[in-house]
Amino acid sequence: VTSRVLRKEFGFQGEHLWSPSYFASSAGGASIETVREYIKSQDEPD
Repeated sequence: VTSRVLRKEFGFQGEHLWSPSYFASSAGGASIETVREYIKSQDEPD
C-alpha cells in the first residue's frame, strides 16, 4: 500500500506519512555476516 492511498483513505496530512530519516526491516533468513556486509555497503547519511 502506498502512502498516497493511505492519505487518501484516512486523511493523513503533511508531506510525509512517516519519518524520511529512519527505516527498519526484517533481515529474514540472512546470516548476520550478510547483514553486516549490507550495512557496510550503505552510503553515509547526509
